[in-house]
Amino acid sequence: MTQRVRVQNFGVSRDGIAAGEDQTLENPFGGDVDPGALFSWAGATASWPQRTDPGGSRGVEDYLTRDFAHGIGAEIMGRNKFGPQRGPWPEDGWRGWWGEEPPFRTPVVVLTHHERPPLTVGETTFHFLDAAPAQALARALDLADGQDVRIGGGVTTVREFLDADLVDEMHVAIAPVEYGSGLRLWERPEDLADRFELEKVTAASGVEHCFFWRR
Repeated sequence: MTQRVRVQNFGVSRDGIAAGEDQTLENPFGGDVDPGALFSWAGATASWPQRTDPGGSRGVEDYLTRDFAHGIGAEIMGRNKFGPQRGPWPEDGWRGWWGEEPPFRTPVVVLTHHERPPLTVGETTFHFLDAAPAQALARALDLADGQDVRIGGGVTTVREFLDADLVDEMHVAIAPVEYGSGLRLWERPEDLADRFELEKVTAASGVEHCFFWRR
């Protein structure tokens, strides 16, 4: 089976912004970007992993939430999806934003200019790699053991892999909010129409889900 490179459930605003500037420990998404506004559709589904009650929505958004980990053998993320630190790693015991059981449960390649030994937290092992997108992908494909690789973000990392033409398929959820400034994935989804087929589905939540696959 051919391994594929996927972006899944990636959230942006109507003006294409996925994160703000000036990320901090207290404000992981930076600027005025509210992750609740971008991802409330997923949290409202029946299959949301942190759900503690039997409710939640069904339909296409529940399917997208439920299918998030299916067939994924490794993830690639930028350093600042892992944490807010800059420069050489401080000895502060930081183990990621996710506590003692990160949601990945696969190998994760963290792109950084400051390599360090792998870190295992729960069922997830983070590998810290200083590499260009193609080299990082080769490492992740090897770690994925025949399954697909997810480009998990943040927005700068997704753009780097798109610019390197290394993404096979992608799902981006456009929330009905605008921020005006921040880190932008695109001006509009059609910017990628030269390389990808595009289909849009607007859910009852008001979120427009964009699905891309290689032409």
